Amino acid sequence: MYIIAGLGNPGKQYQDTRHNAGFMAVDALADYLDISIEEKRHKALCGKGIIGGEKVIFLKPQTFMNASGESIRAAADFYKIEPEHIMIIYDDISLEPGQLRIRKKGSAGGHNGIKSIIAHLGTQEFPRIKVGIGEKPDRMDLADYVLGHFSQIEKRIMEDAAKEAGQAAQTIILDGIESAMNRYNGKKV
Repeated sequence: MYIIAGLGNPGKQYQDTRHNAGFMAVDALADYLDISIEEKRHKALCGKGIIGGEKVIFLKPQTFMNASGESIRAAADFYKIEPEHIMIIYDDISLEPGQLRIRKKGSAGGHNGIKSIIAHLGTQEFPRIKVGIGEKPDRMDLADYVLGHFSQIEKRIMEDAAKEAGQAAQTIILDGIESAMNRYNGKKV
């Protein structure tokens, strides 16, 4: 069994913001697989599906980004899922818009959602799919940038990137993380 969790902030005012790239990716994959993510459990919106014969829990934490670990931990404990089967999809300012980077493990790299997950799981050893949102402009506050909305051009790029990130999550389950890394790392939509 796997968890595929997309990180973001709940609420209409945060919809289609840079920080919600993870939500966008989980939604894109769920739409592709015709799965509804509406059940409220584990401080998240959840959905259930099957990928390659494996049960998958789709998770969109509703705790706000900085407390994402609470939701991830609650679902992991409930379903007894080990960290190596918990995939996190989230935004990354160090990658160009639409670029993906898959990692087996790693530090938070300054991302507060990942910091929270590491703190709650007690490990950095979980796979993650980073979705590039681009660097913040000079003299702009980081929070203002990540909570800002995409331009029309960026929105199209990010919609494609969300689909690619969802496909990458499927590839991890079907063919393994090494295969997904070889196929998607550095690829720009």
